[in-house]
Amino acid sequence: MVNWKEYIHSDPAVLLGKPVIIGTRISVELILELLAEGWTNEMIIESYPHITPEHIKAVFAYTKDSVENDRFFPIQQ
Repeated sequence: MVNWKEYIHSDPAVLLGKPVIIGTRISVELILELLAEGWTNEMIIESYPHITPEHIKAVFAYTKDSVENDRFFPIQQ
């Protein structure tokens, strides 16, 4: 698995501290949003040339670590 700490960081002076790809203002949130909208890795890399396949893997690793110890409760509708 990719060590996301090599690719992602948070700085209060950049995007209000949201986690971003190091050296960019491209947030983890944006990458996840694009993937959720159906973009492929190739589409993201083509549209954002600073992004590599390793960056996208790091986004998934970061997300996995972020939710790993959280507790989730069913939403009643």
